[in-house]
Amino acid sequence: MRPMSTLQAPGLYSNLWKLQGIRLLFWMHFFSAVLVPFYTDWGGLSLAQVLYLNAWFFLCNFLFEVPTGSVADFLGRKASLALGSAVGIGAALLYVSRPSLLVFMAAEVLFAIAYTLHSGADEALAYDSLKANGLEQRAPQVLGRMESFKLGGIITATLAGGFIASTFGLSAPMRAYVIPAALALLLSLTLREPPVQASARKERVPYTRIIIEGGRYFLGHKVVLLLALELALTNALAWGLIWLFQPLLERAGLPLRFFGVVHALSCFGQILFLGNSARLERWSGSMRRLLLGATVLAGLSFLLLATTRWLPLVIVGIILGFTFSLPRIPLFSAYINHHVPSERRATVLSFVSMVRTLGIVVMNPLIGLLAERSLSGTMALLGAGLLVLAAGSRIEERHLSLPAEPPAAG
Repeated sequence: MRPMSTLQAPGLYSNLWKLQGIRLLFWMHFFSAVLVPFYTDWGGLSLAQVLYLNAWFFLCNFLFEVPTGSVADFLGRKASLALGSAVGIGAALLYVSRPSLLVFMAAEVLFAIAYTLHSGADEALAYDSLKANGLEQRAPQVLGRMESFKLGGIITATLAGGFIASTFGLSAPMRAYVIPAALALLLSLTLREPPVQASARKERVPYTRIIIEGGRYFLGHKVVLLLALELALTNALAWGLIWLFQPLLERAGLPLRFFGVVHALSCFGQILFLGNSARLERWSGSMRRLLLGATVLAGLSFLLLATTRWLPLVIVGIILGFTFSLPRIPLFSAYINHHVPSERRATVLSFVSMVRTLGIVVMNPLIGLLAERSLSGTMALLGAGLLVLAAGSRIEERHLSLPAEPPAAG
């Protein structure tokens, strides 16, 4: 780490640890440990209604992604993060107001707004803070560390949420989320905007123009579009493990009370991967080889899960599958950032996230239908799909390099 005395903008450098703290706090979803019982026992929903509600949430994410990203470019990333944390507080309080499907749907709209206000804005602010200090080459490590803090929040909340629910009731974890969300709001208010972003806001480019120009840049920039599409395709397949790892554990005979432990170990695996991404890049010879290798290892892990019901191998396959699939997101985001100018960064990143979300929206119902027929067959298809995508990857090492200046669209 460079000494503070040699930094060009040390005040902006402090944004980095604050953004890590905001990631940790915002993702402390205590309710995730008991989400299905919360919906079915406290909320009175059927399991089918729970899945419909989840599809509604992802649809809202898809619809709000670009508009909220443009809010970050229009009002500033600090304002976007603070507003997102505040909306998250409102969503949690609305959720526990009364058990009703319509109330839950309204709360999911608020949670989707909160999530998308954070999505892209924190990464854009981190990248611009690094750039102001001449450290943009460290973006993969810094964004990876932010993702590790997010996983740390998930782990902490997963382990604590069950105890909160058993002591205070199934709705208590949702109420408890108000505390870390409020702390994330307060921490967001202490962030500083980089000079480029602050001066761009003074010009007050019309909101619709931000969306139109950001969309044109995204669609017209071949490298950004290529990276976004490859990320979306691989992530849509890998995302299936999030929904299928519990049925896999149940089939292998693991007691329900230990599911959270396997989930926590999977998060630790992702933290280790992200925390050592620079070392792994050196060992593999290039970032391209690392990304392809991670996709191949994830695919092989899925194939392992398709062929075994022996509990130790199932646990290993799940941990490895999570470790080598989901951490690719912040690495792709870091290299996409290299190709996007500051004034369009949050909007373009929101287009990237929107494409990734669309992939999940399309694939999740298909994965669910396939899993009802054959869990092993579904894992085999997902694993084979990841291997095919790795073999057909169009990404080149030059796409992952740091340009001297952000290139023009096209």
